[in-house]
Amino acid sequence: MATWRFSTTPSGAEAVSSCNAVARFIDFSRGRNSGVVCGGGGGSGIKAKQLMLMRRWQVRPMRRSFSVRNVSSEPQQKVKDPVTQQQESLGTVSPFPPDASSIASSIKYHAEFTPLFSSEKFDLPKAFFATAQSICDALIINWNATYDYYERLNVKQAYYLSMEFLQGRALLNAIGNLGLTGAYADALSKLGHNLENIAFQEPDAALGNGGLGRLASCFLDSLATLNYPAWGYGLRYKYGLFKQRITKEGQEEVAEDWLEMSNPWEIVRNDVTYPVKFYGKVVAGSDGNKHWIGGEDIKAVAYDVPIPGYKTQTTINLRLWSTKAPSEDFDLFAFNSGDHIQAAEALYNAEKICYVLYPGDESIEGKILRLKQQYTLCSASLQDIIARFERRLGAKVKWEEFPEKVAVQMNDTHPTLCIPELMRILIDVKGLSWKEAWNITQRTMAYTNHTVLPEALEKWSLELMQKLLPRHVEIIEMIDEELIRTIVSEYGTADSNLLEKKLKQMRILENVELPAAFSDLLVKPEESPVAVPSDELEKSEDEEEEGEVEEEVELTDGENVELPAASSDLLVKPKESPVAVPSDELEKSEDEEEEEGGVEDEEEEEGGVEEEGVEEEGGVEEEVEPTDGENKPVKEGTQGKKKIPEPVRDPPKMVRMANLCVVGGHAVNGVAAIHSEIVKDEVFNDFFKLWPEKFQNKTNGVTPRRWIRFCNPNLSKIITNWTGTEDWVLNTEKLAELRKFVDNEDLQAQWREAKRSNKLKAVSFLKEKTGYIVSPDAMFDIQVKRIHEYKRQLLNILGIVYRYKMMKEMSASERKEKFVPRVCIFGGKAFATYVQAKRIVKFITDVGATVNHDPDIGDLLKVVFVPDYNVSVAELLIPASELSQHISTAGMEASGTSNMKFAMNGCILIGTLDGANVEIREEVGEDNFFLFGAEAHEIAGLRKERAEGKFVPDPCFEDVKEFVRSGVFGPYNYDELMGSLEGNEGFGRADYFLVGKDFPSYIECQEKVDEAYKDQKRWTRMSILNTAGSYKFSSDRTIHEYAREIWNIKPAELP
Repeated sequence: MATWRFSTTPSGAEAVSSCNAVARFIDFSRGRNSGVVCGGGGGSGIKAKQLMLMRRWQVRPMRRSFSVRNVSSEPQQKVKDPVTQQQESLGTVSPFPPDASSIASSIKYHAEFTPLFSSEKFDLPKAFFATAQSICDALIINWNATYDYYERLNVKQAYYLSMEFLQGRALLNAIGNLGLTGAYADALSKLGHNLENIAFQEPDAALGNGGLGRLASCFLDSLATLNYPAWGYGLRYKYGLFKQRITKEGQEEVAEDWLEMSNPWEIVRNDVTYPVKFYGKVVAGSDGNKHWIGGEDIKAVAYDVPIPGYKTQTTINLRLWSTKAPSEDFDLFAFNSGDHIQAAEALYNAEKICYVLYPGDESIEGKILRLKQQYTLCSASLQDIIARFERRLGAKVKWEEFPEKVAVQMNDTHPTLCIPELMRILIDVKGLSWKEAWNITQRTMAYTNHTVLPEALEKWSLELMQKLLPRHVEIIEMIDEELIRTIVSEYGTADSNLLEKKLKQMRILENVELPAAFSDLLVKPEESPVAVPSDELEKSEDEEEEGEVEEEVELTDGENVELPAASSDLLVKPKESPVAVPSDELEKSEDEEEEEGGVEDEEEEEGGVEEEGVEEEGGVEEEVEPTDGENKPVKEGTQGKKKIPEPVRDPPKMVRMANLCVVGGHAVNGVAAIHSEIVKDEVFNDFFKLWPEKFQNKTNGVTPRRWIRFCNPNLSKIITNWTGTEDWVLNTEKLAELRKFVDNEDLQAQWREAKRSNKLKAVSFLKEKTGYIVSPDAMFDIQVKRIHEYKRQLLNILGIVYRYKMMKEMSASERKEKFVPRVCIFGGKAFATYVQAKRIVKFITDVGATVNHDPDIGDLLKVVFVPDYNVSVAELLIPASELSQHISTAGMEASGTSNMKFAMNGCILIGTLDGANVEIREEVGEDNFFLFGAEAHEIAGLRKERAEGKFVPDPCFEDVKEFVRSGVFGPYNYDELMGSLEGNEGFGRADYFLVGKDFPSYIECQEKVDEAYKDQKRWTRMSILNTAGSYKFSSDRTIHEYAREIWNIKPAELP
């Protein structure tokens, strides 16, 4: 009998589910032999189909052995993986996937013996859970064996840390990867149910919001499929971001309920818990080591979700952390005294950490909660990773080998605290020296940047962090000192201005005095840096006092110092910011805090909520901006005295998380070619000059399994027939072979038929979700992504308004001749406090309510906003799409991933040269991409031109705004929305995202779209070439690059 290990250490290793001697791998890959997962004996004649019945007839009570056997600590023993051992004992068995009858029996077993519902009926929710549990039987076997194999080989493993994992539904993906779709469909038919109806019962896991989480999930799929040893780490959000409802008032938010009926795919590991500490203080022990004591302690509990690869035994893990407090923290005395809230306060404070994704952080409580979330993810994950490393090495732990066994990838800046946390554990807990710990940390960590603007890079208040994580601030201060030493060594002290500039831009700690060891580096002359006219130097006694006030607030930078804007979002800008944002645009009202904070790529979700107000309470909002009247001489007749100015407060002391990521890791990568160049040339240019070897590009990708093979079976069948193989699912380069047949009339006819079939499904869905009836003969024009000004849904809807206005000015015959019928579909969430984004949602729905009920227009134009857009909705809309809009302001989208999904499904893109659009256009061909708009290198100049009053808006654009203001779309006042597109300066004005500038080019491009769509042969040709050219954008390619060039891991395929 194989040995199954359970952790007895306080740090908590993962438990492995028990199974008996006759449980075997399900090997669905063609031509591979199967082995047995656990246990010996049983004979070679065991049928694979028995696997699906094992819990019913062969299950044994799980017995926990509390002795841990580490194979690596037994060098004299000849180590073999469990598969080989079992194959030798049982002989080679050629397995067969379970048939429909055995699957049906397994489903019935789970419905009866692992029920979550009453036994009276076998309805859809009950059938879904029983089906999912039967699938988990197969997943757990492969999953356990995968990690038993990794443990025995002690392979280097990658760990992907992300605040989001937007998985979508798991059922169809799991049985598709296992190769059991047909068998499960037949089994459920025998039980009186339809597979599609069962799958629809599954809620989307609310673990993300958009591209950042979807990218992470695609990466997990590719890692498993390509047999790379890896895990994902995230948080288990009870209520997700929010569920979006669309009412007459626009968007409303309610809590997600995805866990209300439990989650059949997760396994709670009650024996895998780690302590996480907040607050407290740091003391020096008698041994000279630092100890972090006191404060608030919580527990992080592991929930594991198996991630199966496609046609492989490899099944990797997504470990999610939930938080709780020990039972003894429940104050029974307070409860019995009637103070029920106080009694449960500790429990609530712990549990709320994992309540909501991106909790609002306008309040100090919200900021603290955000920082707690980030630290919980980092601390629990690293403790788990270190426990696994130690267990695999046994008694002979060599810490210098840690980077040779562990690679940690930080998906954006949310997991930045991994760097000081790993340092803390290595130094304070494991006893390593600073030099040793720093070397290990830098070789272990790597950082993916998803942000192109310095203003959007995440910062935290130093004061807040000192309160919450005092030991980590000490470590960050030491890392900052190391960086200062490196900068001084690189640039010397001869040119003090250059050195000051580099320190200001590169330091991790912003607006913080230099450490004592460097305090004399930048000595300023004693005289005031501000030139004062000689006649003003003759001061009265009162004026001298005023001078004293001014001297006290003298700034360190003597020239051209811009005082920080009163903003809780965009904090103090670097003076050399590569993207100039007018200072008056940084003056935000409380309701508009989210608008500028996160002009990031589609992967960096929720506007700027990660990067904006992270300062201490009051923070930057308490700073004083000089008004027009300050520091000016008063008029004569006011007793000859000047008005005493209010003292200027010191700028807030901040921790620049992105700078810490660059300094503390060995690799920094962008997510598209143009983005990575911006990262090197602008965002981190000083770091790039210092460490050019750190910077790489890893263009994003998406999994072709979920995003073609499973969500678009009609197209998948066509691709397989015309390429002659299904290998394209694993080797997307074969999609390029479609180019050979692009003009074949049979292929084009099949292609159009598949698209129409998908559109018919979307028609039914739209009627069910919105009540609108649309024509499948119209062009399906789709923009689905997070609602944000830089993504320019506003440009899209204003283009639609222009189209509608033109139609209304024509006769019926003229309309029909000029315009192609369109269904314009929007989807996406606006962050709850992002007022302007919510105005855009309201505007879209108002336009739809008017246009869709206009009898003059009919099916020529429909506007539909799909509520609560998620992965499952995307899987239905993307295959039906014909035109997709990726129209962000150039230079503001790092990559995007939905553009790749649309292209894979034969959808033609209209867009700017931004993010991955650039590379998609290169691959599919310029003639098969509708391009418009200003380019990234022109943006700064265009904004400057606008600020100087030189911009002349297009007359058609002005007409559209007046048409909106006329009230044709209802009584709602859109002055604020339209006003944001007007003026030359001022916050919320001056058309910062260049909607008006790109409007004429956009309208002209849309006319070309109409012209092309009228020629269906040409359009179909373009569609085929988009699919053929999308091969580059598989996440398999991206993961191979990460594995080879950053993580240095190799595939470990089970025998």
